[in-house]
Amino acid sequence: MSYFSNIFYGIKTLLTGMRVTGKYFLNSRKGAITQQYPDNRGILKMFDRFRGEVIMPHDENNEHACTGCQKCEIACPNGTIEIIWDRGLDEATGKKKKKIDQFVYHLSLCTMCGLCIDVCPTDAIEWGQNFENSVYDRTALTRVLNKPDSKIRPGVED
Repeated sequence: MSYFSNIFYGIKTLLTGMRVTGKYFLNSRKGAITQQYPDNRGILKMFDRFRGEVIMPHDENNEHACTGCQKCEIACPNGTIEIIWDRGLDEATGKKKKKIDQFVYHLSLCTMCGLCIDVCPTDAIEWGQNFENSVYDRTALTRVLNKPDSKIRPGVED
């Protein structure tokens, strides 16, 4: 008897799923769910939690919050982030201080896990909204996140 009840239950769940599909099919004239991507590129906005790529925001004075502590580089499970740093003379104190030369981000290696962003003590890096990363050469996915001649924002401590 369970054989026929299993068949009946299977048909019932199939019809339930078809009812949901049919409702969306009949109501699609009211508002389309699918977006026409290349045509709506100007108005397209990704949702806030989208993980596109890691970026380093700079302010209008070309200053960032990265201290070069390398916590993001250590936290990254597959070596996506590489911080090249040097010690330079701090004008205010006269002591040598660590400063970043290049903050290299290899998007082709990134798993979008977010460990680097979570561990950053100064919130110097965050998720960007860019999702158009199709390239023919993988080296185009390696990016230097700090802008040329950028400095650390005053007031940001190690």
